[in-house]
Amino acid sequence: MLNISQLLAEELSLHPAQVKSALELFAEGATVPFIARYRKERTGEMDEVQLRELSDRFTYLTELEERKKSILESILSQDKLTDALRVKIESCLQKNELEDLYLPFRPKRRTRATIAKEKGLGELADLIKSLNQPNTPTTSLEDEATKFLSEEKGVKTVEDALKGAADILAEEVSEKAELRAYLREFLLETGMFRSSIKADHAEGSTKYEMYRKFQAKVSAIAPHNLLALYRGETEGVLNFGLDFDEDAVLSYLEAEIRSKAKPVREFYRSMLKDAFNRLMKTSLITEVRAEKKTEADIESIKTFESNMRELLLSAPAGMKPTLALDPGFRTGCKVAVLDQTGQFLQYQAIFPHTGQQQRVQAIATLKQLLEKHKIELIAIGNGTAGRETDEFVTEVLATLDQKPIKVMVNESGASIYSASDVAISEFPDLDITVRGAISIGRRLQDPLAELVKIDPKSIGVGQYQHDVDQKLLKKKLDETVESCVNYVGVDLNMASKELLTFVSGISPAIANNIVAYRNQNGVFRDRKALLKVAKLGPKTFEQAAGFLRIRGGNNPLDNTAVHPESYGVVNAIAKDFSVPLTQTSQIADHLKANLKKYVTDTIGEPTLRDIIAELEKPGRDPRAEFKYATFKEGVKEMSDLKVGMELEGVITNVANFGAFVDVGVHQDGLVHVSQLADRFVSDPQQIVKVGQVVKVRVLEVNQELKRISLSMKSGDQSDSQPIRKPETQPIRKPESKSIPKQNIQPKQTPSESKSPTLDDLKSKFGKKR
Repeated sequence: MLNISQLLAEELSLHPAQVKSALELFAEGATVPFIARYRKERTGEMDEVQLRELSDRFTYLTELEERKKSILESILSQDKLTDALRVKIESCLQKNELEDLYLPFRPKRRTRATIAKEKGLGELADLIKSLNQPNTPTTSLEDEATKFLSEEKGVKTVEDALKGAADILAEEVSEKAELRAYLREFLLETGMFRSSIKADHAEGSTKYEMYRKFQAKVSAIAPHNLLALYRGETEGVLNFGLDFDEDAVLSYLEAEIRSKAKPVREFYRSMLKDAFNRLMKTSLITEVRAEKKTEADIESIKTFESNMRELLLSAPAGMKPTLALDPGFRTGCKVAVLDQTGQFLQYQAIFPHTGQQQRVQAIATLKQLLEKHKIELIAIGNGTAGRETDEFVTEVLATLDQKPIKVMVNESGASIYSASDVAISEFPDLDITVRGAISIGRRLQDPLAELVKIDPKSIGVGQYQHDVDQKLLKKKLDETVESCVNYVGVDLNMASKELLTFVSGISPAIANNIVAYRNQNGVFRDRKALLKVAKLGPKTFEQAAGFLRIRGGNNPLDNTAVHPESYGVVNAIAKDFSVPLTQTSQIADHLKANLKKYVTDTIGEPTLRDIIAELEKPGRDPRAEFKYATFKEGVKEMSDLKVGMELEGVITNVANFGAFVDVGVHQDGLVHVSQLADRFVSDPQQIVKVGQVVKVRVLEVNQELKRISLSMKSGDQSDSQPIRKPETQPIRKPESKSIPKQNIQPKQTPSESKSPTLDDLKSKFGKKR
């Protein structure tokens, strides 16, 4: 079997010792954030990306090894396991290659081939196979078949006998691992995805219009295009198929024909055509579609991960007294007041959009709330009536001397949170609309702490998130949330149980116990008190403590990312230089000047450098400085937009084909990838991030389709170039393939070329059989 550790070291360009140490830590239950942050000496400073890649590949190879054992046992029980086959199976690195090898031995339902064997035609098939040799003399297959006629077995005619033998040989051909791998690669490299809209959908009546006469090479189709095709097919709008040169495939298969005898050649030619059309074609197309779908899923999930990370790490406005408004017209605006810790204080409904009298009352109510609670932040949801409410609040603030900061907040997913079990548990006595307003306010105070309560798929930063592999999506998004939470750190005395759940090593049950302990005993004064929490033992403490912060506690180090296991070295430095722990920057200066002096067997230079960084800025928030967009006055609806208008907006989502921007009109505009910069852009993530404030220019407004086209190019560039439709983009192929990729050309039309010969195919693939 494989030496997994050695293979991982080679594949990921790591030292074997790094792989060994990381795998040992995983086996001990250590999390990726903990290993990346506090075990740098053991892993040679592997970062989170490397550790997750190692973990994923280790899981894949481990599952592969388990599958190999199962397959070997199955073939051995059939008494068909040869030494050569064992070597092939044990050396496999990809699951599809392994399953190809197992295909001939897989238990199957009765097929035409098995029925033919039951009729005693296996010997005839073997005989015909023996005749398929270059120097075999011409013989009559009919005469040979006559010997196998049997009324009792149901072989009544020569045609029946030959057909049964052909079924047996066709199944053998269809199950050859090297053939399937070769043809799968041929479809991947030369195939063409095509789609059309079904006849009952008139032109211009569907969102899939660009796929009415769409085609793209299988090898180069963009992930978003492929996922759109799958969705359109599922919704019954699109016909979606895969075309390829079937003549070329059949020509290749005819390399199986070795005999020069005409009867044998004709028999084999017919049999091979049947083998491909009946037994291989559909399954190979399905496999190719599945492989490309998996690639598209992975790329889409990567985009989702990146967007989610940027959103979770959005700059917090800060824990300040906040007034949050969930806007509405007829039903009014729901106003929730939060204190500087995010706790709900008061609720009020105001009606600024339902008549002058109601508006006057709303102004008075808003002023009273602002003054009573000394509000410093105002959060306004960007949904229905958002801009009208924003203008109303602006009017009120104009009459005040002290003006709070007013920000439009993306409320995607707030309604989902409002009706969730989490919200009901937190605010059982409040109306669903009030919960929504509270969530909007908390998003402004601290986006990370609030957004972890919401299903990431409901936040609106994904790309076809409902169409991709849901198990993989959940895994990757959970990893992203875990990474962000531990990167920022968590205030132990303010964190919700939902936020605590994502801290390294803390399970939902332990998170509940932490909150219960806090409610019963008051705030934590030091990290050591965590060990008094039910079910939180030394192992969990080791994993979690460094990511939990205690502000104003007994030990200044508890408000840093310095792990308690390193407190000894910090205390030693403070004592050596007579510096109190409260003056952490001085301790950092002394450590920096005497770094090597404090290196031990367990604490090396990487950890000491991290300690210096923490002590220089204790309790710092690693997120960016808070910024917000100012929407253009008078622009509230799409009808207010004019071509050429320059606006300020916020990036709400980034996809492979561009970025969506909220410019304050209830409909996000699209900056296509070709309009993101004055230069060529291959990856929008290199230019823009979710939450980024940008300047855009309006290129086109389509009221009927509710589409807004924007540009971030300089004026002379965007005005002179038309908007391009999303293009197909090459995506990364899997690292390992069963056959080499050579100079494979796409299928030519009949007018361009005759059907390729066997030599042509061999030349294209660079492989002889």
